[in-house]
Amino acid sequence: MKQIHRKTFILLLCALLVLGGCQSQSSSEQTTVESSESSQIQAETSQSSSTTITSTIDVSSQFSDRDLDGTYDESSAIKVQLNGSSASCDSDAVTISGSQIIVKEEGVYLFSGSLTDGQIVVSAGDTDKVQIVLNGAEITSSTSAPIYVLEADKVFITLAANTENTLTNGGEYVAIDENNIDGVIFSKADLTLNGTGTLTINAPVGHGVVSKDDLVITRGTYIITAESQGLSGKDCIAIADGSFTIVSGKDGIHAENEDDTTLGSLYIAGGSFDIDAQGDAVSASGTLQIDGGSFDLFTGEGSASVTMTSSTFGPGQRGSSATQTDSSTASEDTTSQKGIKGEGTFTINGGVFTIDTVDDCFHAGGELYITSGEFNLSSGDDAIHSDDAVTIEDGTFSIPYCYEGIEGLSLTINGGSFDIVSHDDGLNGAGGADGSGFGRGQQDQFSSGSSSFILINDGTFTIVSQGDCIDSNGDLTINGGVLDLTCNGAGNTALDTDGTYTNNGGSVSTNDGSESNPGGMGMGGGQRGGGPQGGGQRGGGMAMTPPQEGAGSGSDTPQ
Repeated sequence: MKQIHRKTFILLLCALLVLGGCQSQSSSEQTTVESSESSQIQAETSQSSSTTITSTIDVSSQFSDRDLDGTYDESSAIKVQLNGSSASCDSDAVTISGSQIIVKEEGVYLFSGSLTDGQIVVSAGDTDKVQIVLNGAEITSSTSAPIYVLEADKVFITLAANTENTLTNGGEYVAIDENNIDGVIFSKADLTLNGTGTLTINAPVGHGVVSKDDLVITRGTYIITAESQGLSGKDCIAIADGSFTIVSGKDGIHAENEDDTTLGSLYIAGGSFDIDAQGDAVSASGTLQIDGGSFDLFTGEGSASVTMTSSTFGPGQRGSSATQTDSSTASEDTTSQKGIKGEGTFTINGGVFTIDTVDDCFHAGGELYITSGEFNLSSGDDAIHSDDAVTIEDGTFSIPYCYEGIEGLSLTINGGSFDIVSHDDGLNGAGGADGSGFGRGQQDQFSSGSSSFILINDGTFTIVSQGDCIDSNGDLTINGGVLDLTCNGAGNTALDTDGTYTNNGGSVSTNDGSESNPGGMGMGGGQRGGGPQGGGQRGGGMAMTPPQEGAGSGSDTPQ
């Protein structure tokens, strides 16, 4: 498991001390206890950085002081002792009925011990803030959520320092009211997880953590195994720090609001994420922004399960497709298995990413901005894809296995280092309907009527491709940078453009001479560059199938 990277807190996070959540919070969330750990995390949010950043989320509203604090006054906390099949507490703010514990008022509640088949229910006032401290607690609910937040303004679940805590569902959810409880932690109110202890969540059915409002996590160690989603937030998910190991039958982290498209956002400031998902590793229906962190993401059977095959197409059509090597079912045909997916605007301002996926490693439904980061990407489809514009300021990109390396309606690259081995195009500026969708009859859709182009202002590029190394359905302009391009696919060229080609100072070398006649060679050139390499970290090595004679494609003309 990777170390937590708190240095990824950058200049914008100075504003974290402004009170707020995913929606703004009241000043009454101030705590009376300030620990050295809380002081440290707040100090780290004030560290400045010279990194150029792009912000599409109001960072100042993501975390309140109390979210970041994660401390409590044990002497004044209401103590609840868990005793196997029962519990004990001497406060009138708590009602105990058999193994069900009901918290009725605002306050801090300290839970210790084990509950073999029981539940904590928070049923407080709609303006009450409740802090549940897990202090070496182990709770199993055979038929429901071990922690169920029915009503409150906001609930904090704090992991006491140096403690191990476990929450488990028994394998089914039986309705106890009108709410569809389907998570080990299920909250109808804003929910914050903090503290420095460890929480293990076992969800043989349903989700790990569900908030039907905001889900905020600022610290702690989380080990989650879930039949469905690991972390699920409706209005937003905001993560400041923490260590996350998630194995999920669907998405690892999922933010979605089906009723309001302006919500469903996801913000990650830092942390360590090790996610093995059968759906998307990280997904947001709204805006997505990552400012730092360490990400080790794996979906489905990884890129090793996808073999790039070739077939003959007519002029202007793609000459290859991606298929899974194992037998697929109807459910697999509709499952999204991307690394990080944002349906809205998607911004990455830093982080270390090792991603091995069946589908796209990064997928944006809106514009995609990358200002910095380290990227090791293996994909059965596109390593980086946007249905709209892609803008890259800087970063180090190692892409040893993909169908296409970087694809968007337009590509603007201002710097960075790129080492790409692709079965089709290394860089692709596409328009209309594009056939590079993961080879299950899908097509990537781009904004109609918008111009497609590729603009390279700087950067170092080493691209080995079976398709075109750089393919623009519009203009191709190179103002700077060093480009070493090897096209090994018959019928393709290192440089291909449907529009105007302009080189204002970039150093371009190809194996087919297409720098002097983009798209006009089509000979594939001599083999060099060692050919496609093996795939991802967990998927094992693989080789891409060379195109059959005459199977290559020229430009990616919309079909």
